[in-house]
Order: sequence, then structure tokens, then C-alpha cells
Amino acid sequence: MDTEEFWHVLDAAKDSEKPLDVSVADHLSALPPGKILAFELHFSRLRDAVYRWDVWAAASVIGGGCSDDRFSDFTAGLVALGREWYERAVACPDALAEHPAVRTAALSGDQDVIFDEDFNFVSSKAYERLTGDTDNFWEAWETHRAVRATSEDDGGENMGESFDFDDAQQMRRRLPRLAALYRGSGPGGLT
Repeated sequence: MDTEEFWHVLDAAKDSEKPLDVSVADHLSALPPGKILAFELHFSRLRDAVYRWDVWAAASVIGGGCSDDRFSDFTAGLVALGREWYERAVACPDALAEHPAVRTAALSGDQDVIFDEDFNFVSSKAYERLTGDTDNFWEAWETHRAVRATSEDDGGENMGESFDFDDAQQMRRRLPRLAALYRGSGPGGLT
């Protein structure tokens, strides 16, 4: 499975009436186990690419704070948004302020938009359907990942410049559109 096929799986799943994670798992479970592992490898690399402080700051603004576990759900959700929005967020996390669901969530106070815990497990769910055992996926995944490890797989070592998410002035400077959308852009915003 290459990158184009990965994004095609997501695009095709979005046409379903089922939740995206269920639809993707349905599609993957019709593929051979190696394709499911290849999908997970692409998914893992895409998530690793957004494991950065600036993206974490965006998650913190949108989610009203963001723990390690919640950030994992956020990175999964970014991938689940699809290629266009994923690439926009990679280039500039502040661009998420333009996403229709983010704008609606800001008005309603929904702190779960983009955070998608279930999407973290689409590959394991699909693999379990094929084999009948969840443990089979994790064992196969460890082997698959180890064989295909590259020097690009840095495990989040290059997260960019760290900064204080509680510093309102810094957050307004780094994420002006999200700050204005969620917390106001005036001197009292981002408290």
C-alpha cells in the first residue's frame, strides 16, 4: 500500500453512512493482512509527522487543554480529516481555525472535535476480524514496523521549539486565528 492508496481508503470510507473508523475497518478487513499492516505503517508515520509542539498547542486550544493521551487522539483525528486538511495542518496548525467543524465546535464549546480515539484502532480492528485475535495484530505490527524502520522514524525526537501553552501572549502570536476563535484576541483572551 502506498500513500495514494492510503488516502484513497479514507476517501472511500467517507462515502459510508457508518462512522469513519468503522467504515475504514470494514474496508481494511477485506484486504490481506500485509495491506492492513502497510496501512498502519502509513498511519503511524503521518501521526509521527504531526507530533510537534505547534500542533500540540493547536490541540490544546481546541480541546481546552491536551494530555499525552488526548494528543494521540488529536493526531489520529488530523489524519481522519483527510489529506487536504491533514496537509494544511502540517503546514500551519493555525489553519485548523478555518475547518468548518472546528468553527462550529468553538461556538458550541465542543472540546472533542478532531480528537478521535477510535481512529487509533482501525487497523487492529480490521486485523482482528481477519484473525479473530487482537494480540495477533500487535505482534505482527511490531515485526512489520521493525523490518520497515527507517532513519526518518525518529519517534517524536524533533518536535520543534517548545513553548508555554499557558502563555496567552505567546499563543496569540503563534496561533492567532485559533486563539481569536476560541479565546478572543484581546488582552484578556487566552486566560
